[in-house]
Amino acid sequence: MKFVKFHGLGNDFVIVDALEESGLPENREELPGLARDVCHRRFGVGADGLILIKKSDKADIYMQIINSDGSEPEMCGNGIRCVAKYVYDAGIVPRRQIRVETLAGIILPEIITDDHKAAMVKVDMGQPGLERSDIPMLGPAGRVVGEPLEHRGEIFRVTAVSMGNPHCVIFVDDVQAVPLYQLGPELEVHPAFPRKANIEFVQVLNQGEVIMRVWERGAGYTMACGTGACAAGVASCLNGYTGRKVMVHLQAGPLEIEWSVNNHVYMTGPARKVFTGDYPLE
Repeated sequence: MKFVKFHGLGNDFVIVDALEESGLPENREELPGLARDVCHRRFGVGADGLILIKKSDKADIYMQIINSDGSEPEMCGNGIRCVAKYVYDAGIVPRRQIRVETLAGIILPEIITDDHKAAMVKVDMGQPGLERSDIPMLGPAGRVVGEPLEHRGEIFRVTAVSMGNPHCVIFVDDVQAVPLYQLGPELEVHPAFPRKANIEFVQVLNQGEVIMRVWERGAGYTMACGTGACAAGVASCLNGYTGRKVMVHLQAGPLEIEWSVNNHVYMTGPARKVFTGDYPLE
């Protein structure tokens, strides 16, 4: 199986062009095992997720992503930037504006070029889901903004946002002091979230900047999360900490998030090719 390794601010993916590659499992039930093997950082290529580029009847391509634990999320912000750069550079979709079908609907990344090369990718991530049922999260109807959530006797003030996948944003004074490896996996499966949740801890620096650390549903700790950065930007604005445009600082660099007046969230950031390879399927 020929693949290319990409990362978006350290959130890394094994991308396979399933339009050309033969020999991939035809049975969808076999893909979780393949993803777990490929993404293993000791016995495989090593990645946060496996991405398959497939044919779409509704868009230019279909992006299927399987997390490193074998689960299939609805969307991945860093992943879609990597896919957009790959298909543009490879000439699969030669236009700067690309339509990508995902489980969260059709997402619209745009290539920002530098000397005719893809330099950055700006993605129209669509409208955030803010109603409790959009997340989904148990409880009465309405938005979840700074709502108390009890866990092991401690109260967390949470803001819930769906970016096609569920996010729980918690504002803290110091993100580095958060025991992420303890709280992340526990809050991910909190009973309030019937489909689990991505957990973001966010520290506000000023009206235009925040720092974020994330525990991703199905992938665990990752250096960056695109949909999580979008959720953090929306949540920061909802709580009055920032304006509608915010720089979200992650471990390997920032993502620019804008919650536009048209209610769409725009994410701009880099995507980098690391290497190509051939993974044995037998």
